[in-house]
Amino acid sequence: MNDVEYDELTDAVLLAVEEAIERLDLDLDFESNGGLLSISFPDKSKIIINKQPPLQQLWVATKFNGHHFEWQNGQWIDNRSGTEFWQLISTAVTKQAGVAVNLEIKG
Repeated sequence: MNDVEYDELTDAVLLAVEEAIERLDLDLDFESNGGLLSISFPDKSKIIINKQPPLQQLWVATKFNGHHFEWQNGQWIDNRSGTEFWQLISTAVTKQAGVAVNLEIKG
């Protein structure tokens, strides 16, 4: 993947997360700035998703741990656990929000 493809893929996933958060009926705030998306929860915890262009990765920091995702076979996969991005982000938001959440891309 070249740098342009990387930017397109990561920009698309950050936008899709924003749109998924907006669809939730939860008291969550988010702020996006320069390849970094910060999701704030009522308990003052955050999830940070940010681009890592030199490594062509997408990093996610939650209240509980951090994850580094790499583009593999058409999806973002955590390079330690093998978990797919949307599965992990849904689980992380569920834990931090205290209610079941299923984030997904809407076409």
